[in-house]
Amino acid sequence: MSFNLIPRPKDVAAQHEPPFVITPDTVIVARGDAVSAGWLWHDAARAATGFALPVVPETTADSTITFVVDGDRPDDATTAAEAYRIVVGTDAVTVTAAHPAGLARAVATLRQLLPPTALRAAAINEGPVELPSVVIDDEPRFAWRGVMIDVARHFQPKSFLLRLIDAAALHRLNVIHLHLTDDQGWRLEVPQWPLLTEIGSWRTETVIGHALSEQGYDGTPHGGFYTRDDLREIVAYAARHHITIVPEIDLPGHVRSVLAGYPELGNTGEPSTVATTFGIFSEVLAPTDEALRFTQDVFDTVVDVFPSPYIHIGGDECPRSEWRASPAAVAKAAELGLDNVDHLQSWFTERFSEQLARHGRAIIGWDEILDGGAPADAVIQVWRDFAIAAKAAAKGHRVIIAPTEAVYLDYYPSTLSEEPLHIHNMNTLDEIGGFEPVPEGVDDALVFGVQAQLWTEYMPTPEHVEYAAFPRLAAVADLAWAGKAARAEDPFSDRIEGHLDRLDAVGINYRPLDGPHPWQRGGTGRRRRFDLTDENRPERPDLPGH
Repeated sequence: MSFNLIPRPKDVAAQHEPPFVITPDTVIVARGDAVSAGWLWHDAARAATGFALPVVPETTADSTITFVVDGDRPDDATTAAEAYRIVVGTDAVTVTAAHPAGLARAVATLRQLLPPTALRAAAINEGPVELPSVVIDDEPRFAWRGVMIDVARHFQPKSFLLRLIDAAALHRLNVIHLHLTDDQGWRLEVPQWPLLTEIGSWRTETVIGHALSEQGYDGTPHGGFYTRDDLREIVAYAARHHITIVPEIDLPGHVRSVLAGYPELGNTGEPSTVATTFGIFSEVLAPTDEALRFTQDVFDTVVDVFPSPYIHIGGDECPRSEWRASPAAVAKAAELGLDNVDHLQSWFTERFSEQLARHGRAIIGWDEILDGGAPADAVIQVWRDFAIAAKAAAKGHRVIIAPTEAVYLDYYPSTLSEEPLHIHNMNTLDEIGGFEPVPEGVDDALVFGVQAQLWTEYMPTPEHVEYAAFPRLAAVADLAWAGKAARAEDPFSDRIEGHLDRLDAVGINYRPLDGPHPWQRGGTGRRRRFDLTDENRPERPDLPGH
């Protein structure tokens, strides 16, 4: 029996015993490193039942739910750190793990064992709730299981990021990657460079509909940024669930929002504006000492706010045209002994790596940082083509699997004409559910993990993000956690329908399996569907992409 659990645990064995009943007399037992999980479960159980169950180090009560950290503590960034065992008997529930992160994952599984209505924010029928008698032994397949949310193209409020953390925790994801900067907006407060937020955090208007549909602009300013305390709050909230917030500062391209306030950091020195449409722009950082001082100040702020051992430096879609046209850039490349100016991106990547290494942090970059060579310890996030994963692994890099053809949730979920506006292409729920993330011939150990992407060019509100994300993000979580054998034995497609009741209970604006609700459809206005055709396709097929 699977109990429609998503992700699918490694081993689930139903027991032929009466269920465990949570009553007002039930006591939560936890001490030491297990206390935080005890309180996570306290909050979940109170919402489910209305009972404020005590959390104590020991008890003589007859009805107990016990959390225990036991055994040699594994390294944090390993699958063993998230392994756990749940034993639900008639009179007691025991949850054990060697690391507090494992207990946090067990709490997510326990929540899914409850009736779906028990996942609501408050009990709608206060009273006893049952947990089925079961033994679960579990460990994730990959150490990195993430979702990226682009808050640069459309700013998303802090309250939504906290909701996204809750949804990630329920699906046993452990990374939320924040794409904080892009041509369309800068979302991070940096004290030494105040114009990043005074000017770079907002744009005068936004293109209507798809960037290629030629419908004009809406005339409405859009923007926002997070204070450092906002981001510290997000980090702390995620840490309660043992979720890491990984920040991305996208450099040396995608910098129009930087140059809008500080044009001297560019190659032309000419004033720029925050982009009001979407695509790839020619502006890149100039290879100067001033640009490196800027990036050092930015990364100093980033590491002060984010304790993540990895900092994402972007590195995608970096045109070379400005460098090629700049005598100063050409001279700098010659001074550095580079073959040509095209290798300036690799030079920037090395400098970013050195700047972050001084803080004890490692870099992650989109797969373009491989072009010309990447630092040996860089983690490569593969997006352009799944085949690049094997090439990165062959060079000894750890790889995050994030290809467009499998885990881009800004792509359309179906061919239905009533789908609301997405960027282009398609990734269906079934296709994602059947994706095998380890390329043939690649050692599993070199695959660090799997990550879904939510680029928000065409997701202006949290409701639009949730529609694009769910239930497809549940499928990504399943393939990132569950082993091949478990997924084959108990297919995702057999479990997802029962899981939708949980999404209803937590209030996620998900897409129904048979198509959008009437109020979710694109209609005939600015949210109408737009597909690429031979007539409207740009010369660069990735122009409206990343």
